Amino acid sequence: MKGIIMAGGSGSRLKPLTGVLSKQLLPVYNKPMIYYPLSVLMLAGIRDILLISSPHHLHLFRALLGDGSRLGLRLDYAEQEHPGGIAEAFLIGADHIGDDAVTLVLGDNLFHGPGFSAMLRDRAGRLDGCTIFGYPVRDPQRYGVAEVDDAGRLVSIEEKPRRPRSDLAVTGLYMYDNDVVGIARGLTPSARGELEITDINQVYMDRGRAELLRLGRGFVWLDTGTHDALLEAGQYVQILEQRQSVRIACVEEIAYRMGFIGTGQLLRLGREHADTDYGTYLVDLAERATDGRRVPDVPPPDLVADPTGLPSLAAPAPGS
Repeated sequence: MKGIIMAGGSGSRLKPLTGVLSKQLLPVYNKPMIYYPLSVLMLAGIRDILLISSPHHLHLFRALLGDGSRLGLRLDYAEQEHPGGIAEAFLIGADHIGDDAVTLVLGDNLFHGPGFSAMLRDRAGRLDGCTIFGYPVRDPQRYGVAEVDDAGRLVSIEEKPRRPRSDLAVTGLYMYDNDVVGIARGLTPSARGELEITDINQVYMDRGRAELLRLGRGFVWLDTGTHDALLEAGQYVQILEQRQSVRIACVEEIAYRMGFIGTGQLLRLGREHADTDYGTYLVDLAERATDGRRVPDVPPPDLVADPTGLPSLAAPAPGS
């Protein structure tokens, strides 16, 4: 499966912060916002990723993330010259997707919850059509709202309905089989001149091949697209990291736990941030693994709350 991060847009709701900078490069507590959606794809086991952004900001993402090899990934980049809708990602990324399935995540979304990595990999392994992820909210009229039948099949999605049929907001995380490229090519722009992701989901619903996975009790989904939401996300990450002594969306540790890099590379990456708590955390993890000392069973400090299925820090990962 391939991955796409949609990191475009003007960030108008976050101005003046986004006057010269992409919103996905703004900090969410102690790391760039883009680390959070990147973590989602890594947790799903996806290593071949395309990042789409505006021509004005793409060089900044390249400077931050490079070609991904330091994390055991392959990162490519593509331009979205003008805001053309989320679904345009499948046209821009058609060559990247090739004959594979694809997971798309929006660059300003943060997910955190128990067993998230195992959930993502399970869905990716048995994808049949499309899977979207729903999250219960108190004010569904502000979101795209999903309605499902008793079998969990999507039966409707409405954008910001006046009278929502459910409390399930559609999050910025989507999994599709390879049919999505052809479906995107057949879309007609909406009244606002964009290719809508809802129209793609509607095609899958009409074919009876759309499923919604509910992120329920214990999960957190945050869209960091406003000043208040950005502050809220930073405070959430700060509290969790300080109280549990873990790191959320720590892409270096995720790469290690997923077996993308070895202990030696983890140590090198940690030393690059030697003057920070972030770097000290990585160095300590690598040194404890190298020494063979027992490491407490802590959750992968990315976006999940349990280590199920991920490599233990008690044994170096392959390639160390």
